[in-house]
Amino acid sequence: MTTDATAPVADKQEPQPPRPSKSRRSFLGWPRWFITLFGTDMWERFSFYGMAALLFLYASEPKADGGLGLGNSTAAALFGVYLSTVFMASLPGGWIGDRILGARRAVLYGGITIALGHCFMAVPTVPTFYGGLGLLAVGTGLLKPNLASMLAAFYPRDAHAERDAGFSIFYMSIQISAVVAPLVTGGLGELVNWHLGFGVAALGMAIGVLQYVRGSAHFGDVGNEPTRRAGAAERRRVLRGALVIVAAVGLVLGTDAVAGTLKFRHVLMLAGLFAIGSTIACFTYLLRSREVTAEERGRVKAYIWVFLAAAIFWMIFVQGGSVFSLFAKVSTDRTIGDFTIPASWFQSAVPLFMIAVAPVFARLWVRLGDRVGAPAKLACGLGFMGSSLVVMALATVAASGGADVSPLWLLVAYLLQACGEMSFAPVGMSVTTKVAPATFISQMIGVFWLAAALGAGVGGQAVRFSEDNLPGPGYFLVMAGLAAVVGTALGLASGRLRRGLGV
Repeated sequence: MTTDATAPVADKQEPQPPRPSKSRRSFLGWPRWFITLFGTDMWERFSFYGMAALLFLYASEPKADGGLGLGNSTAAALFGVYLSTVFMASLPGGWIGDRILGARRAVLYGGITIALGHCFMAVPTVPTFYGGLGLLAVGTGLLKPNLASMLAAFYPRDAHAERDAGFSIFYMSIQISAVVAPLVTGGLGELVNWHLGFGVAALGMAIGVLQYVRGSAHFGDVGNEPTRRAGAAERRRVLRGALVIVAAVGLVLGTDAVAGTLKFRHVLMLAGLFAIGSTIACFTYLLRSREVTAEERGRVKAYIWVFLAAAIFWMIFVQGGSVFSLFAKVSTDRTIGDFTIPASWFQSAVPLFMIAVAPVFARLWVRLGDRVGAPAKLACGLGFMGSSLVVMALATVAASGGADVSPLWLLVAYLLQACGEMSFAPVGMSVTTKVAPATFISQMIGVFWLAAALGAGVGGQAVRFSEDNLPGPGYFLVMAGLAAVVGTALGLASGRLRRGLGV
């Protein structure tokens, strides 16, 4: 069988569906395969949320206090670019899982790379800090889309409501580590040493890798082989393209550096252009590939609207780790007696709230069944996210006099973000696996995270308009209005979009 992407349709063979393990062993009522995937994602999320809780605070901290001393606006932009890079890495990571390694090995190698990245960040030097960020992006790009692809393989393709509920439960379960991570890494980082906070996640990811290796026997054939192994010609073509991109980026940044004009914002602009270019290239490839049937092509076209909505969603989401953290640091009353709560600890609020609301959403989706489609659920998620920004606009007004305000402002905003994330993120990922062409599942999940890359990049850049000050209410209201417009459009077009997506 030919494996080149340009092979004639006549040579195409239907891929054989992977077979899950026939073992009926379970743990606390959950299948062993679920426990293994849950544990792996739990430790990966521990490392991700733990590092994310510290990144903005460390980058904005003055050098005299052990930070990078970048300033608030530049630190927020760095946070956005890091998230954007992590999400963009999911696209090549999904391709590698689909075409080269198979999802199972891609998850393993991704976990190992993440652990190495945290080890780098534990070393207190600027080069190892940025090197560690790069390794974390590469490792997460390998792990996330391929882990979701394996999870999806255990559900029948036409079990829409069950799959939505399954993704919601899984999404809720991994939030346990997201609650604990900022408390552990934030406490160590802010109260003891920043790099100790970064490095402690390496141990957790190493544990995740070990339990993944032990539990992989319960996967059966799922993820064992690529869904469509790349032929020699395709591998050479992709390698040449990757080398050209790396050479072009190196040439642009190198020329800028030699000329003495290299600034951080130039890197940000380059990352944004790359995200936009990757989006166009990816959809062009999917819509032109001979491996994609006419029916699948129609679903991909409809998915573009989901992609754009997801970019808006993640643009708002990224504010929680940067602007919200800044508000916690400079405008929130964090004292309890003689103890000052670390600003990073507020990052535990969203996952904590998600644990509380996830069973409600999962039960709601099952009860509503097919009466409420995915577009309406996505619109609901955008509505919650926009509402969180309205709360923050009111909070900035309350803090305009210079006095620290009650932490309840932040907690209410984070509660609304948790509801928004539970409405949007797991459903969006579930929709992505449903509409994905048969041999492009991991890559389509990479496309979903590419939308997050676009949103995170724009969201990180937007805060620069406030320079190094806390953004005012107008900043939050503009974003809230954008979320309201897009969410309303999704709701009004729900029926037509649902038919186009086939969900």
